[in-house]
Amino acid sequence: MSLRCLKPKCLTQASGMLRYAAVALLMVVGVQHVEAQKLITYEAGMGTRDKVDPDVWILYKKVEAHHEGMVLYADSALLNTQRNDFTAFRNIKIILTDTTVVYGQRLYYDGNTKVLNIWGDTVRLIDGGTVLKSNNLVYDRNTETATYTEWGHAVNGRRTLDSRQGHYNSAFDEFYIYGDVVLADTSSSLYTDTLIYNTKTERADIVSATRIYSDSAVVYSEKGFYYSASRYAVSHRASRVENGAKTLECDTLHYSEETNHARAIGHVCIVDTVNNTVCRGGYGENNQEQHYSYVTDSALVRYVDKDDTLYMHADTIYLYSDENNKLCAVHAYHKAKLYRDDVQGMSDSVYYSVVDSLIVLYYSPVAWYGEQQCTADTISIFLDSGAVKLAKLDGHCFTVEKVDSLKFNQVSGARGVVHFDKGSPLYADVFENVKTVYHITEEPEKGIQMLIGVNVGTGKDMRIYFNDKSPDRVVTYGAPDMYTYPLSKLPADQRLLPGFAWYSDRRPARWQDVFKW
Repeated sequence: MSLRCLKPKCLTQASGMLRYAAVALLMVVGVQHVEAQKLITYEAGMGTRDKVDPDVWILYKKVEAHHEGMVLYADSALLNTQRNDFTAFRNIKIILTDTTVVYGQRLYYDGNTKVLNIWGDTVRLIDGGTVLKSNNLVYDRNTETATYTEWGHAVNGRRTLDSRQGHYNSAFDEFYIYGDVVLADTSSSLYTDTLIYNTKTERADIVSATRIYSDSAVVYSEKGFYYSASRYAVSHRASRVENGAKTLECDTLHYSEETNHARAIGHVCIVDTVNNTVCRGGYGENNQEQHYSYVTDSALVRYVDKDDTLYMHADTIYLYSDENNKLCAVHAYHKAKLYRDDVQGMSDSVYYSVVDSLIVLYYSPVAWYGEQQCTADTISIFLDSGAVKLAKLDGHCFTVEKVDSLKFNQVSGARGVVHFDKGSPLYADVFENVKTVYHITEEPEKGIQMLIGVNVGTGKDMRIYFNDKSPDRVVTYGAPDMYTYPLSKLPADQRLLPGFAWYSDRRPARWQDVFKW
């Protein structure tokens, strides 16, 4: 094995500095157990053998050491030829590769294990565009990994990394850090306990509870990844994004800080505490810049309006808000059903204007209030102070009330308007070509109603008065043509008006029934 020391740059005979080859030193000390290791070579301005330990050379004045491609500079050093280790002091510079350099004030290097331990007020590892600082670094040349245990601060481009402990692998440009971790730049900050971050791909792998703060939102995740350059996060566990008073939770989350757009998959729940709204579904999106959210796959929205709560289900539900994030409207389409205590409905599509306190059901709508069923081309329900104020039935208006299993009170016309007081119907106006089948009752004894006949006829317009949510009196205007029949004499073909349909089996009796079409 041919080993040598580098020649000192300026040793003179007067200085008493001796030039010895490493092979000669080994012959004197006889270090058989390092024969398989390459020895540390050096050169220095001055040096001498330690009087206490002759295996140690004391080197100073522009010390330079070499070991298997590594070059080390220091003001002074101790080289133990027996153990093949090197201790250096002050102004230390270690060139590990063409792109990796370490600076410090004190160093211990084991030539056998190829592990460096560097101390100093600020130890710096520079690897390409990454600068890592700590008070102490341990660098394993075998794995090209730097380890710190007493806080570390790294800078890569415009991003910084801080943590109590960590590892940096210069071969893979990757940090594995833990303990009060912060990944930050000028636009966002990531806080977690444990993080894997690659400076080349600028990807952070989330492996513990993590919060990412930006100007517009806070993202929470316990498993996923985050691209710091594009500011794009993907979460696969405990996923959540908060935009002011609005919170989106789901199984899997895709979120872009640049567009403020969230895509949610699995058990989606959007909660808006300002607007008292909860929206659920199997899939959803939230676009804060364009002020809308939507959910699909078992979609449900719950809106608390004063003392009542509106539940609405459809294949897809959109929620629209204004620039101040105040809820403006809800649009539910395809197989939509809604439930409130005072009114229920179903249609292909429902539009709810929160600003106007208006619910519009269109495409085959049906609405129920009290004992009444209403159908039309379009049904508009106006709310006031949390209760139904007015219902408009436009096009093919038809109202039905069940008397018994075979008898129904019915009114049809071109359009109708139902007026309410605190959610209970007062009277209804039906206009244009009105037709009616209305069963007459009397009360021989208090609390007992008896059927005594049936009114069947037509008129231009009609008004129906209600008492305790049931029809009490009917007034026909404009060329009325009415007939009164005893129950047993009513012709079979006049029992039901043209277009009659009874949908009681599809009426939601509780909010959970909105899922039953």
